[in-house]
Amino acid sequence: MTRKVALLALGLALASPVAVRAQVPSGCPGPGCPLAFLIPTLYGPSGLKVESQALLPDGSTHTAHFNSAFQAEFTLFNTSLASQLASVPLPSPASGFTYELDPALGVMKRSTQSFGPIFAERAETIGRKKFSLGMNYQHFSFDSIEGIDLTAVPAVFTHDGAAPGGKADVVSTMNSISLGVDQFTAFLSYGLADFLDFSVAVPLVRVDMSATSAATIQRIGTASNPKIHFFSDPAAAGGYGNTKTFSSTGNASGIGDLVLRLKATAIKSGRTGLALAVDVRLPTGDENNFLGSGAAGVKPFLAFSFAAGRVSPHLNFGYQWNGKSVLAGNVLTGEKQSLPDQYLYAVGADIGLAQRLTLAFDVLGRRVINSPRLQSQTFTPLQSFTFPGGGSTLPDIRFSTSSFNITNGAVGLKFNAGGNLLVDLNGIFKLDNAGLRANFTPLFGVEYSF
Repeated sequence: MTRKVALLALGLALASPVAVRAQVPSGCPGPGCPLAFLIPTLYGPSGLKVESQALLPDGSTHTAHFNSAFQAEFTLFNTSLASQLASVPLPSPASGFTYELDPALGVMKRSTQSFGPIFAERAETIGRKKFSLGMNYQHFSFDSIEGIDLTAVPAVFTHDGAAPGGKADVVSTMNSISLGVDQFTAFLSYGLADFLDFSVAVPLVRVDMSATSAATIQRIGTASNPKIHFFSDPAAAGGYGNTKTFSSTGNASGIGDLVLRLKATAIKSGRTGLALAVDVRLPTGDENNFLGSGAAGVKPFLAFSFAAGRVSPHLNFGYQWNGKSVLAGNVLTGEKQSLPDQYLYAVGADIGLAQRLTLAFDVLGRRVINSPRLQSQTFTPLQSFTFPGGGSTLPDIRFSTSSFNITNGAVGLKFNAGGNLLVDLNGIFKLDNAGLRANFTPLFGVEYSF
């Protein structure tokens, strides 16, 4: 029977369209450029450069090159997204129907009155030789990073090198990032024994991403001579414009990172149980296109639950080790670094509202260890200057490394549509602002046990 389970799991994987690993094309950005390169190469392979007709003292042409944490360090956005992909709260692959042997009758019977949680695990197993198949769909529309609206991320570029009066000039930018992830997950669970379940989850992922940067030259030191720094603009006086918009967009789809799970009930006393489980994440998704994390992962965890009539509280706690990924390093050079490890927990309950209806709610939390973070700050120019609008400073961002907590709430329903068929509806909503976040993530799914 173990061989049968392995063949079924292999069939699920082979039936899924496998994404081709993205090769870095020559001359990124442009059509076919992998999504992970979109922000690092938004202004071109040489970074943000403005035009100049100014000559240096040696008679050479001024290069007018500007640099900023946005392009140099905002590649850490890739790390944030990879960390998110590595810990997406997959719906529980365990069956909503759990069984136990009735010693008096010598037959298997339902062991719980509810259909179980949606994003957490309970201690019960599905029963020896029992199968559960399911599929679900989630849509992530990321709205903010560290509480900063993704449609309005400010960044100031300072001058690189010397220039006649131009060292004080800066380029202020307002950046808009759109990122949507659609994830369709197929899963299979099988009871290897009365106390032991095996599960496999196969996600199919589509990512849509775009970035736009509106850049403005702030002529702090060159107001009298626009030839020193300018963007070519036929509509501007002499063609010396001070604004320009950069943009890039792309999408990708394919298989994500497969997740394998073993769960064993370690303690069972009446309606109270404790299970030991481990998830193994395989880096099968194309990390260069954000279809996967690019790193293997192992997550051992505990699942405690008990039933008190129609109410079944549960508690999960685990630790996730992550391997090295180019998304945590440098996609431009191929350097890999370790994705941040995480503590994860879920606490909640599932309630049998009626014979065919269960309400499930959870608080889903994780502690991300030593991860890159984005923070707001203000930029003060080298010399006193009043910017358009009357201020003397500009909004800016900087980056740091620290540990932080991410907390979400989840509420959903499980409905028995007939026989052993369950329909799942759920929504995840954020309870704080740390990390890369979506305000609300809906889920729709079905599962069938036999």
